[in-house]
Amino acid sequence: MTSKRGQLITLDGPSGVGKTTTVQALNRELIRRGQAVRQTVEPTLGDIGVFVREHFGHIRGRALACLVAADRYEHVEHEIEPWLSTGDIVVCDRYLPSTLVMQQLDGVPLKFLLDLNAHVLMPDLAVILTASPRLIAERIAMRGPRNRFHLDPTAPGREVDLYDEAAQILMTANVKVLVVNTGDATPKEVAATIADAIPHSSVTSAASMPPITPQET
Repeated sequence: MTSKRGQLITLDGPSGVGKTTTVQALNRELIRRGQAVRQTVEPTLGDIGVFVREHFGHIRGRALACLVAADRYEHVEHEIEPWLSTGDIVVCDRYLPSTLVMQQLDGVPLKFLLDLNAHVLMPDLAVILTASPRLIAERIAMRGPRNRFHLDPTAPGREVDLYDEAAQILMTANVKVLVVNTGDATPKEVAATIADAIPHSSVTSAASMPPITPQET
């Protein structure tokens, strides 16, 4: 049986780059364009996601990566896929690219992360928000550190580089990737750019896109 399937749009990027603000602006822009939108976030507000949020400070490395992946698989099964099957656009604040970046900063090998997430649903559009490391550091300093990574002055530059790498990995897996510099545009302008790039709905059997092929580091 075929049906008109929605699109999964994911937004990722370094801390302080404006993800939450952009997600909210994108939600408003899509509604203005007459689209049915579901907004979600990772870690989720489900049991596993709440556990991750509450214990992020002391669970690290591979153990944390496994919890984040478990939350994602449950997220896809119980929220994202049902919404997509009704034809809605699903906008997710953080998804696979954040795993490939944050867990690497936490010392987890890239191959382990790719293996762990090899069967997650690929987005129809993966948006990577970016900005200069200096601007990111200034924003974090203004709002104050919110996790252990914010205490490392080299983290903004490392995050920017790792998100560039994550974008390349997704493109290799035939995922459409849009990189947007939030330092050069307002949230409304960024939202319009993303909305313009969203693929059109199509009739499909609801099959997911091919999973990422694990790579050796």
